[in-house]
Amino acid sequence: MSEARERWLNEGVEVLAEEGATGLRIDRIAARLGLSKGSFHHHFRGAAGFRRDLLDHLERMQTRSFADAVANASSHGNPSPHEVLRRLIPSTADTDSFYRPELETALRAWALTNPDAAATQTAIDRARLAELQGIWRQITTDEDTVRTAALLPYVIALGASVAMPPIGVDDLQRLYEWIMPFVPGGSTRPGSS
Repeated sequence: MSEARERWLNEGVEVLAEEGATGLRIDRIAARLGLSKGSFHHHFRGAAGFRRDLLDHLERMQTRSFADAVANASSHGNPSPHEVLRRLIPSTADTDSFYRPELETALRAWALTNPDAAATQTAIDRARLAELQGIWRQITTDEDTVRTAALLPYVIALGASVAMPPIGVDDLQRLYEWIMPFVPGGSTRPGSS
């Protein structure tokens, strides 16, 4: 991918996070980038083509960032599934974090009215849940338990991202710390003696 095309797509992500799908206007993005509309037309097939490419870019970006966080939490020795989940908690605050509440909210709002955005959001959700299920399959072979256990932290993150205002990273991390004792191999419940 060319550097200019990458800049257009990355700026599209930022505009979506800041302004929602209605902000994805080519003239506005061009002005923010200091590029011409000619540059845009060199890289994309109109506004509809840009939006499709942006959704593909978002899907790759969102699924890769979470998969990378899980891979990083799983590296360094042979950590238990409990330790992998514990290591994921601080990664919500990384600068390239998978937890971007404004982007999460904007993409989900767009998905309510756009079938392509809905398909992208579905693919992202499935990929993230598959990563979490992979961790839980190391603990249990019961697929109902695997699915439910993977849904719990995921639904917490979704709820945190769509709350108004979005729940901050510190509070999200505290919520995750609160549920860690329920993971096999965990410690006692927070606040218990």
